[in-house]
Amino acid sequence: MSTDRIEQLGKVALFKGLTPDALALIAEVATEETHGSGAKVFEHGDAGDKLYLILEGRIRISREVPGMGEEALAILGPGSAFGEMSLIDESPRSADARVHEKCRLLSISKDGFEDLLFMHKDLAYEVQWNIVRMLTTRLRETNEKLTFLSVTGKF
Repeated sequence: MSTDRIEQLGKVALFKGLTPDALALIAEVATEETHGSGAKVFEHGDAGDKLYLILEGRIRISREVPGMGEEALAILGPGSAFGEMSLIDESPRSADARVHEKCRLLSISKDGFEDLLFMHKDLAYEVQWNIVRMLTTRLRETNEKLTFLSVTGKF
């Protein structure tokens, strides 16, 4: 298993703090994908079936706003992960993921990930706590944004 791939997985919030052995198990269920500039990796409303890690290139996370067009929510580069909510719940994709610059991605399927966690309960426990930390961070950021919008009258 590639040491580089294990290092890259260790940078993802979902897998932060996991041992190299645990990261190697995750790397075994990962697949590499390449997408050309402008391609859609997934669309808002699609079934969420994979988590992605950007190895090279950039991905634009966006939503189509009626009457306004595409609203970019984030542009992500190497080392960033996206689509991780699909590993947690059964909801469809909440945004589009488009290739901003040709990219090489590492994908982890929901089924492969769930099987891995079922077989390795210690790994499942660690990943669960990372999910809690990640969601708590996002909730705090959302609260700060809503407070800012409320105070500035833009809400």
